[in-house]
Amino acid sequence: MKRGSVIGNIAKDLGLELGRLTARKARIAIQGNSVQYCGINLNTGELLVNERIDREGLCSKKASCVIKQELVLENPLELHRFSIRVQDINDNAPQFKEDLLKIEIRESAVKGARFLLDEAHDGDIAENAVQGYKLQQNDHFTLNVNTKGGGRKYGELVLDKELDREDKQEMMLLLTAFDGGSPQRSGTVAIHVTVLDANDNAPVFSQTVYKASLPENSPLDTVVVTVTATDADEGVNGEVTYAFDHVSGENSNIFSLNPKTGEVRVAGSIDYEEESSYEMQISAKDGLGLASYATLIIDIIDANDNAPVIYFNSLTNPIPENVSPGTEVGIINVQDADSDNNRQVRCSIQQNVPFKLVPSIKNYYSLVTTGQLDRELVSDYNITVTATDEGSPPLSSSKSVQLSVADVNDNPPVFEEQSYGAYVTENNKPGSTLCSVTARDPDWRQNGTVIYSLLPGEVNGAPVSSFVSVNGDTGVIHAVRSFDYEQFRSFKVHVMARDNGSPPLSSNVTVSVFITDVNDNSPQILYPAPEGNSFMTELVPKAAHGGSLVSKVIAVDADSGQNAWLSYHIVKSTDPGLFTIGLHSGEIRTQRDISESDSMKQNLIVSVKDNGQPSLSATCAMYLLISDNLAEVPELKDMSHDESNSKLTSYLIIALVSVSTFFLTFIIIILGVRFCRRRKPRLLFDGAVAIPSAYLPPNYADVDGTGTLRSTYNYDAYLTTGSRTSDFKFVTSYNDNTLPADQTLRKSPADFAEAFGDSDGSTEV
Repeated sequence: MKRGSVIGNIAKDLGLELGRLTARKARIAIQGNSVQYCGINLNTGELLVNERIDREGLCSKKASCVIKQELVLENPLELHRFSIRVQDINDNAPQFKEDLLKIEIRESAVKGARFLLDEAHDGDIAENAVQGYKLQQNDHFTLNVNTKGGGRKYGELVLDKELDREDKQEMMLLLTAFDGGSPQRSGTVAIHVTVLDANDNAPVFSQTVYKASLPENSPLDTVVVTVTATDADEGVNGEVTYAFDHVSGENSNIFSLNPKTGEVRVAGSIDYEEESSYEMQISAKDGLGLASYATLIIDIIDANDNAPVIYFNSLTNPIPENVSPGTEVGIINVQDADSDNNRQVRCSIQQNVPFKLVPSIKNYYSLVTTGQLDRELVSDYNITVTATDEGSPPLSSSKSVQLSVADVNDNPPVFEEQSYGAYVTENNKPGSTLCSVTARDPDWRQNGTVIYSLLPGEVNGAPVSSFVSVNGDTGVIHAVRSFDYEQFRSFKVHVMARDNGSPPLSSNVTVSVFITDVNDNSPQILYPAPEGNSFMTELVPKAAHGGSLVSKVIAVDADSGQNAWLSYHIVKSTDPGLFTIGLHSGEIRTQRDISESDSMKQNLIVSVKDNGQPSLSATCAMYLLISDNLAEVPELKDMSHDESNSKLTSYLIIALVSVSTFFLTFIIIILGVRFCRRRKPRLLFDGAVAIPSAYLPPNYADVDGTGTLRSTYNYDAYLTTGSRTSDFKFVTSYNDNTLPADQTLRKSPADFAEAFGDSDGSTEV
């Protein structure tokens, strides 16, 4: 049949779905190096001829010629065995071994004597084989056709008329062999008959059939068997010569026969897998042409000379790392050309790999996973399959395959630290680097590429993106603007690290940004108020003793820490030895008792410095009047600016006298009460300090010993000057927690801190 010819529809015969043949990778499996004679059309399910099928080459003279094939299907694995019976056609004509047959016949041969002729060989079988012979018409011989045990036809010359050597010494005959095919084929051979003198005894073999066993791979010149034949004649008529009568072309060079001794020796390669037995015809002829025949049968004994051969089929490579245990990733087929136990094979793979072999059909194995794969731990596996047969000694072979594990995005980015802290000095430049965050992703390529971004949020009501930005590739965090410690001291942002996998995985980390203070704020003096169109004056009684509290300079600094530690210094005064100021409290006290010689008007210039580097300062002027009542006060016009109208000045003087009278009365009462309680007159004046009113920013913190006040301490104090008269308004508290005047000196700044607390905090995003 020609290539591509349809043998049959195997899918229909096996009941297979045509649409599933391609998906299940249907194919015809072959063993070893044998020819793939047929294939399958995956669209129609038809079995097609792939290579020319020569029945004579495959099966020689066997009556039945069958090609065994296997149809392999995957998902799930199925194996269907089928056989193709090869039918013989008459494509071979009968052929004789020799072009010329030489026969010597003694003239003493009687009528009816028979002379065996070489049979013709036809590669075909049955009706297509040799069916008969025909002899050319002649005067002395007829042809008798006989059948051997195997059904083979052979001819005999039958002497029909006695020979007369003196009449005719030789003759030529034409023998034709024909088969039973259609069309009929034939072959001819010439027979040369030589008439001899009489030889009445033919050689006789010791056995009609000789049998021998021979291991395959036997070395050359190994003696297989020795055949013997004897001839009762003497001389030339008794000399026996041996020869192969008929050996097919492919076997003619396998064995040799010694024509004198009858020894049959190995002359070629003996391979059980090629031919398991040989059958040959041996002739023994005497010197004058009488012959007899014997059959030689040689059985080949299989030797374990073929190692198993390993084939990898349908490998899944690379293997996704998220496949579940027990997943089939490949099919392995192992073949051994030997027979019986020599072809029984055991297959295994090395230990310490997450794979195993599961026996399937015949010599097929499935390679399946035994555990969870993780590309981040092991990205490649070198699988070595070893197959060992059960021969003696056993033969084995190994074959390796490289299996790669394909990455799956199963690992989110992981930051190197659980949280990050960044410290930045206030007044920083926009765009300056705060810190860098780093996340690692052990996945491969885009699954391991990390992109950084800020999570949405707010800082003091503003989007976090207006404060900081993050480089998406490097994770470097930059300041978007300049920070002010006095606005907020710290804030938190959340950074997300996301990979490029599908779907993407991410993780977050908190970055705390701490702003460190810089001494960028000068002290702010709350009292006395800065000079304007009016000035503030303190009244100091003439009876004030040394150490008496006269007034207090109140200042705050918006900075923190040592930058807000304030110190007070009198840089200029009317009488340097009369007053002193507390270095950290700002309290102005008398250094000595006031005398009559002291000037009534005392001017102090006070400097307030912080402890920053470099130090910042502010100054203020303090005006003090030493007097017990305003009536004793000289003209105040030098302490005032331009006069107002005289009528308004009169009203102010009247109001000032009234207030002064009330104030003096109040002082006398307080002094009397304190004298009665403690009998310590020096302290009578200490509590009568007028605490001024001023605005305090709500975020200012009390610093121990600096004189800074909290926002909960606000007081009103007014002291204005007009033309010759002034109006005073004294202590008025805006807080119920204001201490009585007699307890003022008992409270320390720490006590105030415990009573009112501190309100520092941080903003989190």
